[in-house]
Amino acid sequence: MKVLVVEDDSVLNETLLYNLQREGYNAQSAADAEHALRLFHSENPDLVLLDVMLPSRSGFELCRLIREKSQTPIIFLTAKADEDDRVAGLDLGADDYIVKPFSMKELMARVRTVMRRADPIPTEKRIQIDDLIIDLEAKQVTRHGDALSMTPKEFALLALLASHPGKAFTRDQLLDRVWGMNSYISPRTVDVHIRWLRQKIEPNEQTPSYILTVRGSGYRFRG
Repeated sequence: MKVLVVEDDSVLNETLLYNLQREGYNAQSAADAEHALRLFHSENPDLVLLDVMLPSRSGFELCRLIREKSQTPIIFLTAKADEDDRVAGLDLGADDYIVKPFSMKELMARVRTVMRRADPIPTEKRIQIDDLIIDLEAKQVTRHGDALSMTPKEFALLALLASHPGKAFTRDQLLDRVWGMNSYISPRTVDVHIRWLRQKIEPNEQTPSYILTVRGSGYRFRG
């Protein structure tokens, strides 16, 4: 998923890019509103992190311009902590408002939350790939017509991946979506559950055809 960072402080800009990329996002940045608008239209990001105090044109004005044509999620990053400023930002259509200084851990949690809210909810109740059937309503999985025994976490993990075919999820994103943001669980837990799922659904566990590994990042379901 793409994130556009609009921040004129070069140190903070680089720090944001580093942390976003480490989380598995495709992050790009701009230091002023004009460059940001060009990137926004050319790259079509999934989220914008937007500083309020920018040279030449304010973040509030940039937000207004974006909202004229797009509902892409926007999180304001600003040193302006006044209630009136927060209200103004939210009234313009921002999804969140974070006051500087902030911790990167909190920011990444806010990013995940906003992304999750913006993520379209799958409308299908039954997913079928070859002879594998995932019934999202009954919370049941069958293969070759035989019901597969699964724990609630295994089913939730499989349902999430299969509902977004081709989309890569990092381990942290899977932990967040399946186990919850406040769970203090090692990302390796995801690897263990993926291995269990592959043992149950893959025709050949050694060469998976459904749940694919995204090297250096996480996993995706076959598109």
